[in-house]
This record gives sequence, structure tokens and C-alpha cells, in this order.
Amino acid sequence: MPTLSGEIRKDGRRWLDPSTWHLRTRLVLVAMALLVAICGAIGLFSYASMDSFLTRQLDERLGQASRLSSEAGRPRLGNPNGPGPDPLEGRGQGIGTLIARINNGNVSSAGFLANDATPASLSPEDDQILLDLRHDGNPVDRTLSTGSYRLVAVEAPYGDVIVTGLPLAAKQNTLNSLVWTMVVVSFGGLVLIGLAGTVLIRRTMKPLEQLSEVATQVSKLPLDAGEVALAVRVPPSNAHPGTEVGSVGHALNLMLDNVSKALEARQQSETKVRQFVADASHELRTPLTAIRGYTELMRMTEDFTPDGKKSLARVQSQSERMTTLVEDLLLLARLDEGQPLKLSDVDLTQLVVETVSDEKVMAPDRIWQLELPEEPVVVRGDSKQLHQVLANLLSNARKHTGPGTTVVTGVMRSADGSAVVTVTDNGGGIPPEFVGRVFARFARADAARTGPEGSASGTAAAGAAAAEGTSGLGLSIVQSIMEAHGGTVEVTSRPGRTEFALRLPGERSVA
Repeated sequence: MPTLSGEIRKDGRRWLDPSTWHLRTRLVLVAMALLVAICGAIGLFSYASMDSFLTRQLDERLGQASRLSSEAGRPRLGNPNGPGPDPLEGRGQGIGTLIARINNGNVSSAGFLANDATPASLSPEDDQILLDLRHDGNPVDRTLSTGSYRLVAVEAPYGDVIVTGLPLAAKQNTLNSLVWTMVVVSFGGLVLIGLAGTVLIRRTMKPLEQLSEVATQVSKLPLDAGEVALAVRVPPSNAHPGTEVGSVGHALNLMLDNVSKALEARQQSETKVRQFVADASHELRTPLTAIRGYTELMRMTEDFTPDGKKSLARVQSQSERMTTLVEDLLLLARLDEGQPLKLSDVDLTQLVVETVSDEKVMAPDRIWQLELPEEPVVVRGDSKQLHQVLANLLSNARKHTGPGTTVVTGVMRSADGSAVVTVTDNGGGIPPEFVGRVFARFARADAARTGPEGSASGTAAAGAAAAEGTSGLGLSIVQSIMEAHGGTVEVTSRPGRTEFALRLPGERSVA
């Protein structure tokens, strides 16, 4: 018995396999994946464009700040070789602007304008970063103790190197805001598009679901036998050849029309065959009765040689065999026509006892056993036909097994209220290749139940079967009668055990 965890693992593996998903699920997922890819591409392009724009804007401001810093750091008149004024003291610089002076390979001054517009010093650890800058006037990004900056180092005409920087925090905040805006808008758009796409795809796939329903209804029809009314068709709205779904619906309707005509032709052919068999069997009864009658008359009134008596007995036995075959064919024809049953309350327990007693008289060399319940098992059925079912199964066990075989007939009431009758023998068994067609008409396996090849019991059983002349219709009659009663018959066989199980809808008490 599978465990819950096993079922979860199995279901999980099923969902991991895309081939098991519904088509609408795959379409929605593919559409969502494409939208995610498009949104990602748009987001990356927007981010790169905004980053480039902000960088150019920042570089322009940085260039202006660098020129102001260089002018503010020019040495005073009268002291051309002395240190110039602190560039931070110049006017026009914005909050956060970083300015440093490098003189003779050393940072002589470095600081930035704090939020209150007052100069603030940099950490000594930042000096090396400033000294490593190339003096080519190209802006670069560096991370200092006070944050990330866009820096540019320029050699002033008076020989000093002026480093100017602008903080990157504003640019990064703008980019972060852009990213969050894109994420929120994209996620909201994907949710809305996913819901709308699911609804639209479901509506678009509705015709395919109707085609599937039509095919499912047809698959459940009993097309294998009997008269079949194949009236299921795809609605005209989904059978227009102009569209893909309409072409499939139109083709399905054409196929159903063809199948319907083929079923009608098959039914007419089967009806003619049944009628022919019934008429021929009925007509054969009269000459067969005459043959049997004249044979009996000749045996009583004429004198024959021993060979003549043997030939006459052979004629009589074969006429009796043909009479039995004709009666079986007539019964099958009536069952095929669906003639009503003569229903009554039938005590299966009593019926089994009487039928087994009759077989015991015919084959006392078999061991006949009964397994009966304490209370009667009553069903609604045709007592004559049910008697023939049991007689055919017991006769089958008698004809195809050797002397000394044990045949057990059991009756029981199952948990669902149905009545079950089993006929089990310990003979040689039915060949596996023959079990699947054991209920087919005129199906016979001459050595199927004769025990080990060459054994005395097998030879005797084969001789007995040949003497009785089995027609191959007995089990077909069993199956037809059981189906007419709404029941089933099943067979299981292996060497040493063959069991036929009859199952009938039952009543628990006599009406």
C-alpha cells in the first residue's frame, strides 16, 4: 500500500515533468517567462541608460568643480612659491564636494564640505587613495572613508595637483529608486498580465476541452458489441475548418460519422449472422429429431451384425451431439438478441447441491466437495439458465481432468452483498496462452486440462473428452448468461489449480 509520503514524492515528480502539465499551464508559463525576459531586458537597458546619463551629468558638475578648485588654489600674488589658499575656502562649491591639494608627492590638505557647509577633514587612510590617482583629468570612482566619490585629479598651472570629487550617493539613490520602481511595476504588471492571460487562454482553450469531452464520451461507449447509438458530435461552433481547433473538430466529426456507419454495418452483419444461426439451428432440430427417432426404431425392429450395431450406435451418438450443439447455438442466439429472463428468487446453495449431485453420479471417480455457508444465498435470476451455468462449469471440470481429481464448489456472500460461486479443481491447468480466449466461441484446447503428458489420467481424460465431443460453446454460454444477469465470470489457472469464479448481484433474504 503506497504511503502518503510516497504519493507526495510521486506527485512532486509528476509536477517536475513539463510533459505532464496542461497545455494552458505551459502557455501561461511560457508567456510569463517571455514577459519576465522582456521586463528584465527593459530594466537592464533603463538602468544602463540612467547610469550613463547620471554619470555624464555628474562628470559635467565635477569638471566645473575641478576648475573652481584649481582657481581657488592658485598661490597669492607676492608669494608665488608659497602654498596657495585652501581650495575649500573658494566659493561656488556644493555640499559634499571633496577637494585635496597634492604638493611634492604629499597631500598637503584634504577635506570636504559637510552638510552645514563647513569644511571637514578626510581620514589619513584616504591619502594613499588620493596619491594613487592618475593626473590625466579622467574621472574615476573610488570609495573613501566618508563614502563613494567620483574623483578627478588635475595638475594646476602652478605645479600642484588638485583632486576634486563629488559624492556618488545621490546617483546611487536615484538608481536604487529606479530599480525598485521597475521591480514593483514589473511585478504588478506580471501579476495582472498573468491573471488576464490565464483567463484569456482558458477561454481560448475551451473548444479543445470540448473536443476532449467528446472523445472521452466516445471512449466510454461499448463499441465492441451490440447496437451502438453513436450520436456524440463536436458542436458546429467548434467544427469550422477555417481555424486550427475547428479543423480538428471537423475531422473528429468526420471520423465519428465513419465509425458510426461502420458500426451500423457491423451490427447489420451480426444481426444477419445471428438470424441465420437461429433459423438454421431451428430448422436442424426437425431432421435431427427424425434421425434419432428412426435410429431408435431401427435398433428395436431390425437385426444388425455387430459392426452394423456399432455403426448405428455411432450415428445415434453423433446425432445426439449435434442436437446438443444446435440447442447451444439457439441459446446463444436468444442471449444475443437480449430476450428477457424469467426472473425468480434462486437459492444458489440448493442449486449447487443439486448440480454437484448430478455430476457425482456421472463421474464417481472424481472427488466432489462442497463449501457452503450456514445461511442460504439467494439471488434474482433465471433458475434454468443459472443451472446450466453451473452444469457447464462442472462438466468442463469433469471432461478435462483425470480420475481422482478433486473438484470443490463453493458459495459465499461477499462484503458488497454480491453472491460468489467458485468451481475449483486441482487438474493440470489451462495453458497461459489459452486463458485469455477461454470464453471465446468454439475455442478449445484439446490438451489444456489433461494433466501431465503421457500420464494415465491424462490419457483417460482426453479419451473421455473426445467421447463426449465438446463443442467449445460451454464457457461462451456461461459468460453470456452471466452478462445477461448483470454478473461476471473470471478464471485463474496454474498447474494444480484452476478456478472459475461467478459473481452475481444478490439479495440477502428470500422475497
